[in-house]
Amino acid sequence: MNRYGPGRKELKFRLYVSIAGLAFMAAAIAYRGMPQGPAMFETIGIAGAFFGGTFLWSLKKLIRKEYSDASDH
Repeated sequence: MNRYGPGRKELKFRLYVSIAGLAFMAAAIAYRGMPQGPAMFETIGIAGAFFGGTFLWSLKKLIRKEYSDASDH
């Protein structure tokens, strides 16, 4: 149990926001097409790494029950 980390509700919120961010990014790419040049780095690299990393981190914490209110559930 991590006493100072985010709680279960906050991790679920981060997970849902990450899923929404990845979905919006995929929808934008499907609608506008694959970006070229620096826009590809910004869209795929930065946004994809942020939302993908947050998704994986939150999912790992939820699966392993590594959140501050783990004793409540």
